[in-house]
Amino acid sequence: MRRANRLRRPDQFRRARREGRTYSVPLLLLNVVAGRRRRTRCGFVVGKQLGTAVRRNRAKRRVREAVRLALPAIAPGYDLVFVVRGPEVLTAPFPAIQQAVEQLLRRAQLWRPPEVEQEPPGERGHGTMSAEGNPRP
Repeated sequence: MRRANRLRRPDQFRRARREGRTYSVPLLLLNVVAGRRRRTRCGFVVGKQLGTAVRRNRAKRRVREAVRLALPAIAPGYDLVFVVRGPEVLTAPFPAIQQAVEQLLRRAQLWRPPEVEQEPPGERGHGTMSAEGNPRP
């Protein structure tokens, strides 16, 4: 995840946890607060009860990747803090983590699915490409 999309300082996390709204699913908890910028920034928290640093970092990486893939669908202008609730994140299939992230974002009304670009009718499948990359009639 790009640096511009991350919460980095403890006061940013505290603000989101103190002033924000909270949503939860069995795998994750989400704190949402309106940001002071026009872009969405995310932070990730894993408690020490999850185990060693290796386990905590693995859980954080899995959730971070699920959020990174969902970032284009998230409404801009919010600070989000994702909290891992338990060790199930380590063994859960990745699509289940993605589904949990999407479910939290939908509950928070931040999910804006990207619009699929429609091709104009009649322009699909015309001709083939030559070896040089030029269209053939």
